[in-house]
Amino acid sequence: MGSIEVHILGQKYVIKGDAAPEYIQQIADFVDGKLQEVYATSPDITPLKAAILAALNIADELHRIKNEYNSISQSIKHIENKADSIIKLFD
Repeated sequence: MGSIEVHILGQKYVIKGDAAPEYIQQIADFVDGKLQEVYATSPDITPLKAAILAALNIADELHRIKNEYNSISQSIKHIENKADSIIKLFD
């Protein structure tokens, strides 16, 4: 298990984990970016409220991507079923 120093909103954090340091840095940069977006729209917000809004934005993005993935996955299954039906016609 390694550790990496990252900066989020100018604060230093030492993150320990099994993931590659580059990946941890990417995640930290992503979180920092989301927090910066919140502060850009509400500069007087408290850090706790900014963190909660950033977390909600990240959760929203995750759920939208999951829903899109599930929709695509269902479409693929439907296409596979149709293809199997067509293949059976030739057997």
